[in-house]
Amino acid sequence: MSGEDNLLRLVEAEDGDENNYHLQDQVGFILRKAHQRHVALFASHIGDLTPPQFAALAKLYDIGETSQNQLGMLIAMDAATVKGVIDRLKARGLVEVSKHEVDKRRLLVNLTPEGREAIERLIPLARTITEETLAPLTAKEAATFLRLLAKLA
Repeated sequence: MSGEDNLLRLVEAEDGDENNYHLQDQVGFILRKAHQRHVALFASHIGDLTPPQFAALAKLYDIGETSQNQLGMLIAMDAATVKGVIDRLKARGLVEVSKHEVDKRRLLVNLTPEGREAIERLIPLARTITEETLAPLTAKEAATFLRLLAKLA
C-alpha cells in the first residue's frame, strides 16, 4: 500500500469510527519505517560511521570549533550521547578535544585534518543518501515533505 493510500485511510478513519485504529496508519509508525529506510541507505553508503557521528562531523565542518554542549544542541543530542559520539570520533582521530582557555570545565571540539578529509569525502555520499531517501517523491513533493517535517521537528 502506498503512502498516499495510507494517508487517505488515515483521513477516512478520522471521519469514521473513532475506535478504528490501524498501527500502519499512525504517524510514529510511518516515521519509524521511513527512518529505518533512510538508516539502511546510510549504512549502505557510509558504513564506517553512525548517523550521529556523521552529524557531529558535518556540523563541525560547517561551524568550526565549538563546545561539546553547543555541538550537542546543534545536532539534537543530549549531553551524555554527544559525549559518547565525541569520544568515539576522538579515538578514531577525527576530532580533537581541548579545554577552554578561561573556563576549564568547558570542552571544545574541532575536526582534525583527518576528520576534515573524511567529512569532505563523505558529504557527496550524504547528498546521494538524501536523494535516494526522497526518490519516491517528486521534487515538489520532496520540498513539501521537508517543509512539513521541519514543522514537526
